[in-house]
Amino acid sequence: MKSIEKQAQENLKALSENPYPGRGIVMGRSAVGDLMQIYWVMGRSEKSRNRVLLLDRADGEEVVRTAAFDPLKVEDPSLIIYNAMRQHGDFHIVSNGDQTDTVVQFLKEGNTVDEALASRSYEPDDPNFTPRITGIINDAAKTYLMWITRKHEATGLPEHSHGLWSKFAVDALGECIHTYRGDGSPLPPFEGRPYAVPLGEGVVSTAETYWDTLNPDNRVALVAKSIDSETGTVDYHIINALNR
Repeated sequence: MKSIEKQAQENLKALSENPYPGRGIVMGRSAVGDLMQIYWVMGRSEKSRNRVLLLDRADGEEVVRTAAFDPLKVEDPSLIIYNAMRQHGDFHIVSNGDQTDTVVQFLKEGNTVDEALASRSYEPDDPNFTPRITGIINDAAKTYLMWITRKHEATGLPEHSHGLWSKFAVDALGECIHTYRGDGSPLPPFEGRPYAVPLGEGVVSTAETYWDTLNPDNRVALVAKSIDSETGTVDYHIINALNR
């Protein structure tokens, strides 16, 4: 039987051969036991590539958000400018859209993550109808949840695929989900469950590994975030194609 570590390495190689997985999330436990989140942005058009990731620290909160590299080139910011990473209490949220804010707002109101994500639909970017992908870590419980909302082929209604909160079980391994299976017209949505991928020791080496893995013609920006397993201290490393 193939080991999970070997399968993870093969999955990373397959990701490197995928010209367009779209936006992606990885969550897991680093080689030194810290919890980790990775988020990346890809783009095929000049408009989609006109983005960077920025870390803002204001009002006691750290937020990683997308921003226009050249604001004069922005036509419609609704699906390209959003908070990608936020924290509320023990919850560390990462997503490919403004559902990041939806989760935080629902938690502040005493509601659940499930209720927050079930309230949202896929993106209205006809003909792709891009799935919304979300990953959440509960630092106190050392558990995580990954969620995807796609367009149901037959009904056109939002189809929510998610699992129960899972425990981080193995060091140096994570799970990966992304918006598309690959390139196409329209773009084919991700299918199946999140798959295993390897993780390094820290945010810098891990960010560089995944940046080097993504297709160099289509990669736009990437952030790796680590959460110290003992202190809860957070660290980030951001890579942007437009100012690298």
